Amino acid sequence: MTATTGQPIPTALPRGARLPRAWYVGAAVAPLLLLAAWGALLLATGPAPVVRIGDPAPAFALADLDGNPVRLSDLRGRPVIINFWASSCGPCVEEFPLLARAAAAHDRDGLAIVGIVFRDRSEAARDFMARMGGTWPAVMDPGEALAAKFGVIAPPATFFVDRNGVVVGRQLGQLSAADLEGELGEILGEEQP
Repeated sequence: MTATTGQPIPTALPRGARLPRAWYVGAAVAPLLLLAAWGALLLATGPAPVVRIGDPAPAFALADLDGNPVRLSDLRGRPVIINFWASSCGPCVEEFPLLARAAAAHDRDGLAIVGIVFRDRSEAARDFMARMGGTWPAVMDPGEALAAKFGVIAPPATFFVDRNGVVVGRQLGQLSAADLEGELGEILGEEQP
């Protein structure tokens, strides 16, 4: 009953009545049709371009944590490690010392490392680099545009670029010392012991 009229509130169906079977079928099929339409739209637009081994590394010009520009084109002629990371990523913390040792050991070879901060705040990234002793530039990736070009969906992800700007290796997930040494052999142009 309503408070103002004292009349019972009418219901759509009398007590104990059921909706027609078509209503139940429609309620079950409608979400599936929406999902199928969404999938068809994704297939029609095609996947985002993702860099593959043997492709030129996607060009970028991004600002480091101090606002200085970092361009991949400025590193042409040098072997480059591009590492996507976040300060909250446990595997990123574990692999960081490997990258630091590689940077120090291969400084004379011209090895360059560029850290791409993935879904992290610049303050947290700056603190992480200072705490871990990072000596290479760490850049922000607004809108994750560069991550999308590389096909990165989670850190860590590391790409190895030779002196000609070609991606010759990648590691999706945490680097091991053996992985790093093997990839360094590729980009430095020599086999590592």
